[in-house]
Amino acid sequence: MVMPFLQVLGYNIFDPMEVIPEFTADIGVKKGEKVDYAIAFNNEPTILIEVKSARTLLQPKIMNQLLRYFGVTKAHFSILTNGVQYQFFSDFDQKNIMDINPFLTIDLTPAIRDSEISELRRFHKNQFDAEKISSSAIELKYTGELKRYSNTNLKNQMKTLRGSL
Repeated sequence: MVMPFLQVLGYNIFDPMEVIPEFTADIGVKKGEKVDYAIAFNNEPTILIEVKSARTLLQPKIMNQLLRYFGVTKAHFSILTNGVQYQFFSDFDQKNIMDINPFLTIDLTPAIRDSEISELRRFHKNQFDAEKISSSAIELKYTGELKRYSNTNLKNQMKTLRGSL
């Protein structure tokens, strides 16, 4: 599922200088650490991709590998995926440390919304501009955090209301 996704985004999955499988991301004395894929621009890894099985729930506790890899490369973005859901991350909170919350989540089931397609389009090889993506991603990140906060507050208020009935 990941390779066709990358092809749709315009990347040549058969060019190991562009889509690098098993990209080495050594961490200190730990040698041989590898991220599943790296997408390179000008021979620099720009997007790291960690792939989990399709049945894996993408949640913070399985991000450890990707967090470590992100900090030791020059990547600007990272993707955690199970082939069905794609979570996009960057380092907006602290430079060179991957944020815990994704700024964009794309779920291929049931269908991708138009707004997600327009954000995903920014990652297309022919349109890729790290600065433009970052600008849009920061806005998405804070909008997402506001939605999460609102949903949590609404749920808590509903629990309180139900408890008082």
